Amino acid sequence: MKLWKKSLAITFLAATLATTGCGGGKENKEDAAGEGKDTTLTVTTWNYDTTPEFEKLFRAFEEANPGVKIEPVDIASDDYDTKLTTMLSSGDTTDVLTMKNLLSYSNYALRDQLVDLTDHIGELEIDPAKESYEMYEIDDKSYAQPYRTDFWVLYYNKKMFDDAGLDYPDNLTWDEYEEIAKTLSNPDEQVYGVYQHTWRSTTQAIAAAQNSSNLIEPSYDFMEDYYERALRMQADKSQMDFGTAKSTKVTYQSQFENSKAGMMYMGTWYMGGIFSQKEAGNTDVEWGITQIPQLEKGKEITTFGSPTAFAINKNSKKQELAQKFLDFCSGEEGAKILAEAGVVPSYKTEEINSMYFAKEGMPNDEVSQKAFNPDNIILEFPIDKNGPAIDKILQEEHELIMVGDEEPKDGIANMEKRVKSEAE
Repeated sequence: MKLWKKSLAITFLAATLATTGCGGGKENKEDAAGEGKDTTLTVTTWNYDTTPEFEKLFRAFEEANPGVKIEPVDIASDDYDTKLTTMLSSGDTTDVLTMKNLLSYSNYALRDQLVDLTDHIGELEIDPAKESYEMYEIDDKSYAQPYRTDFWVLYYNKKMFDDAGLDYPDNLTWDEYEEIAKTLSNPDEQVYGVYQHTWRSTTQAIAAAQNSSNLIEPSYDFMEDYYERALRMQADKSQMDFGTAKSTKVTYQSQFENSKAGMMYMGTWYMGGIFSQKEAGNTDVEWGITQIPQLEKGKEITTFGSPTAFAINKNSKKQELAQKFLDFCSGEEGAKILAEAGVVPSYKTEEINSMYFAKEGMPNDEVSQKAFNPDNIILEFPIDKNGPAIDKILQEEHELIMVGDEEPKDGIANMEKRVKSEAE
């Protein structure tokens, strides 16, 4: 697999990071948990009940460290970065911070809110996760340890395909995807051929990845076809319209697990969620995965993705224990737990890959194997000092286009104008 093609170099002013703290959490502010003494480690999470790897990692760490309890500080997924930013600005002392994406990670690092882990990471065996670790380097410094590395695939509902007399999808083009969606849709029953979530990445990130472009440089013509298609599919009711999904706060899990959508492209993290819900008896969806649709059939498979990591809060009073937790989750022990849960770990070996595909219920047919071995995985959003402002602009214009307040061409022109202005 040709992993993690960076679409833009990582650049920051060295002076910005000059005040960052020393590495590896060496300046610990607590005594490590001793025998017979209960110690609580707090960790930020999102949607704890439907994100199974958190509980599995937490319980395993507790079992390996008697006397230690992990307490989740749970935040709604859509509010996660905003809430965490507010918490840190007010001096919150939560010990371990989950880095949901690279964009927010760079914000916290630049604000000197994370412990510098560079020296400590240098002492670890990270070769099985090397590409993921490289994503967290900012001017040769690292402030987080990746435990999960995801990319996007196409999920599909086998029963809906069977009922429609359709072959299961394999290496679809976008045109084929659109036509199949029409066949699978029954809007009178609020069943759609496709569910496309409200995140801007569902249009912008895949467009950038498949057109050898990026979201930092303000030249966004490559997005137009992707927006035009999404709007067509809304108009013909083969896809839930954006306004309804946004205003009613529809979750992608409910759409897919309740068989309200025949196809849905989403990150590989969602496989763990489906496993968990099926084990709990909350869904009986018959599902499979295939490659995300491509511009042309038979060409290299290109998708996008991003790693997820844990970092240590500089205000934590338990930095030594927090470092132990990071090492556990990002190393071989954590990787095996994640693989057994159906979550793609950053730390990959042949043994761990075998464990992943051996899980009961895991799609392991030839098409699924191909989906899990794409030719190119493009970084979703390159780290850049103007990243947060650009992200906000792109999200705002995305919503205006998707609700019909702007034509795609006009919205894209506004993106370019506003992003150029931000960079000046």
